[in-house]
Amino acid sequence: MAGLRDRASMSTGLDRIAELARANKTLQFTSIAHLLTVTVLERAWAALRKEASAGVDGVTYAEYGGRARENLEQLHDRLVRGQYRAQPLRRVYIPKEGGTARALSIPALEDKIVQRAVLALLTGIYEQDFLGCSYGFRPGRSPHDALDEIGRVICRRPVRYVLEADICAYFDTIVRSQLMEMIEGRVRDGSILRLIGKWINAGVLEDGRLLVTQTGVGQGQVISPLLANIYLHYVLDEWFEDVVKPRLRGEAYEIRYADDFIFCFQHREDAERVLAVLGKRLEKYGLRLHPDKTRLIEFGREALTRSEEGGPKPGTFDFLGFTHVCKRSWRGKFTIHVRTMRKRLRRSLKRVSAWCQRHRHQPVVEQWEALNAMLRGHYQYYGRATNYRQLWEFYREVRKTWHKWLNRRSRGRSLRWRAYDELLVAYPLQRPYIARPWASAGSHV
Repeated sequence: MAGLRDRASMSTGLDRIAELARANKTLQFTSIAHLLTVTVLERAWAALRKEASAGVDGVTYAEYGGRARENLEQLHDRLVRGQYRAQPLRRVYIPKEGGTARALSIPALEDKIVQRAVLALLTGIYEQDFLGCSYGFRPGRSPHDALDEIGRVICRRPVRYVLEADICAYFDTIVRSQLMEMIEGRVRDGSILRLIGKWINAGVLEDGRLLVTQTGVGQGQVISPLLANIYLHYVLDEWFEDVVKPRLRGEAYEIRYADDFIFCFQHREDAERVLAVLGKRLEKYGLRLHPDKTRLIEFGREALTRSEEGGPKPGTFDFLGFTHVCKRSWRGKFTIHVRTMRKRLRRSLKRVSAWCQRHRHQPVVEQWEALNAMLRGHYQYYGRATNYRQLWEFYREVRKTWHKWLNRRSRGRSLRWRAYDELLVAYPLQRPYIARPWASAGSHV
């Protein structure tokens, strides 16, 4: 009964926070840490990914769960007494296209628990502040919502130019002092502010050495996506909506997913004016535009019409793993086709090949189940209308890859294609399907 009362109290508290934040955009919250009860920490722990990698302490979800209630009560006691200490982050690297790697910072399990609990509190506040142009890491929003919005804006509004922008190493270059000033505009609870400060200043453990940086929020922490959203909300979204758009001659739109964003413009002079000041705006907050990935292109209905009359071919732009292309629908109306970005396709195929190589000696049925799970995951994300050809390309390459590594299971015996075809009858690979049809894709008229 006590647990039910705690959950009801937490839900009521979150609803009240959201209601107050929605009613008063300048209200500062001075007392919300008391909502971090043992039950709330328990719910945060249960919501974590059970198979996630351990932090520097090596404690896994299963090990912690053996005495979960006792551990969480002790964690809550340290929070109340001010004795909680954030542990350094464990650094791992994820390979990227071109031989580079992306650094991820993995927090200890208890840090993940507290961060998720605080995340619920802050989300109740900032969801009332965030603008509609922001789609990344927000409740009820997904990358496909952002992609749908691109279709609606460019197909239904007088858009002629797209400014494709990219921020260099965004999560690593956020200025912490400026971030904290932004948060303090809404949150004045000293306990919550100290927790955030501990997390962003915890340092990273790499090769046995503790590395402490002056900027960044540690990509990989539970709290980091929200902190990154708060930063760009003030640096970019509000600035573009309140300062930039009123000064433009025509219509303009922003569509942002975390640190990936584009601007759409009716007039070229508006686009050029924004491009001229965007870099300066970001530099004021420690951020830098990528010179090779930031560009202004002509894109839209008029660009396609001019190309059909002998003019230059419209440009294309990449967003959230898709290349966007100006096209005509079968009815002759302007539309946007999306295709899997080539580098994303190559990366996905490399991941499948590496998995097949490592697991080529596993039973065929286990390989078959795992490969079908990978295929379904790929189709669920990339299965948008107009991308069917790229889905089939991925499917065919996966078939070839599986044959290649099954063929190397033993020396001297080859798996002929006829035998492989028979194997595929017994263990068929999932064929491509469109998970996002036109009705939900929203990018044709």
